[in-house]
Amino acid sequence: MSFTHIPKGHVAQSGPRSEAEQQTRVDLAAAYRLVALNGWDDLIYTHISASVPDEPGHFLINPFGLAFDEVSASNLVKIDIDGNRVGANEHAVNVTGFAIHAAVHAARADAFCVMHLHNSAGVAVSAQPEGLLPASQHALRFYRQLAYHDYEGLAFTPAESARLVEHLADKPAMLLRNHGTLTVGRTVAEAYVLMATLLKACEIQLQAQACGAPLVVPDDAVAARTAEQLYDGGAIEGALEWPALLRKLDRLDPSYRN
Repeated sequence: MSFTHIPKGHVAQSGPRSEAEQQTRVDLAAAYRLVALNGWDDLIYTHISASVPDEPGHFLINPFGLAFDEVSASNLVKIDIDGNRVGANEHAVNVTGFAIHAAVHAARADAFCVMHLHNSAGVAVSAQPEGLLPASQHALRFYRQLAYHDYEGLAFTPAESARLVEHLADKPAMLLRNHGTLTVGRTVAEAYVLMATLLKACEIQLQAQACGAPLVVPDDAVAARTAEQLYDGGAIEGALEWPALLRKLDRLDPSYRN
């Protein structure tokens, strides 16, 4: 594969790193390491981006060319909405890949973190005509709350950006047909936990379908009530799970914090 990944020539200035930015860097690096630990990564491709607190239009993303288990707080690249590097950093970024993230960040005020993966289960379910079925409790978190975007090829144009954000609307997650999964979070933790739930739902569906028998699904009333319970009044997801996940990483390899 060949991708354009060198940002535009100018390098904007960046002020001293705030405590809030440093914490976001640690959380984002942790998300990359957890994705790698779970085997959800795709060589050096796909991305997780996060807004820089108190710096409108600035984002953090992985250096293009590093594996997800090599990402750390210090080597994340700060970029602007056009993919230009902000401040001194020797790493390149995948501008083509960031285009999807930039479109979502620009369209959604709640899109602090955008996670896009090519996990096999997610791609497989995205290729099924009916998409994700309400066949598990995990899937019911996305009952009537999962968006779909049809595949248009590798080149991500401004016109497709507009279509993608229109299809996403205000939903927390999306299946990109024949391509992958996307989640939007008000925190890094929320985007990660939503992705974990979505991928678990896809894996359950594929395993249940493997036997060839029809799937049992709850009726609409039960599905809608369960989805409302799981939504929990709009509470930010991941608040309890994230500290436990960080403790797990710290036991295994705390270098993501560097």
